[in-house]
Amino acid sequence: MSKGEATRQAILARAFEVATIEGLQGLSIGRLAEELGLSKSGLFRHFGSKEALQVAVIEEAGRLFVQDTLLPALRAARGEPRVRALFHRWIEWGNRPGGCFFIAAVAELDDRTGPARDALVRAQNAWIDEIALAVRIAKDEGHFRDDLDPHQFAFELYSLMLGSHLYGRFLRDPAVATRTRRAFDSLIGSARAPDRKRA
Repeated sequence: MSKGEATRQAILARAFEVATIEGLQGLSIGRLAEELGLSKSGLFRHFGSKEALQVAVIEEAGRLFVQDTLLPALRAARGEPRVRALFHRWIEWGNRPGGCFFIAAVAELDDRTGPARDALVRAQNAWIDEIALAVRIAKDEGHFRDDLDPHQFAFELYSLMLGSHLYGRFLRDPAVATRTRRAFDSLIGSARAPDRKRA
């Protein structure tokens, strides 16, 4: 890795930390330059604008999510075990300081337009597609029933994650882990093939 690439990666690492805690609007080229001991012009050369920095941070979040959540989960056995692994790794991701970067960013950008929102839409659609793919594989393996709609399952699973985030991080419900586990087990139970209902 060249010095320029290493500097860019250091900027993105710090920017991701800031955005996870304070939101994408909390990012400032001046602040990052000061914290990292860089000149504003030097940092500006790497990204060109605050909006380009936001896009780069969203893409970095996607890279980290794949590295820390998706790839480890894909090592699980095909079918229901992999769906479970995806969800449990996702919960771990959301338990980081600041919570789930993507949930916070969606709330921040949902009514906006522009490249940052577009990058976030791509990242979220990619994750939803991965969930749906895991569900299709679970159907192929005979773990889930034939008539199950993978995208409906992904919708319900994502809705569960959003609820878990609200109850845990905002309402600070001490029972959130139990509630989340019960809801997930119920969703999995409703998806199982008839001959696996007791699995």
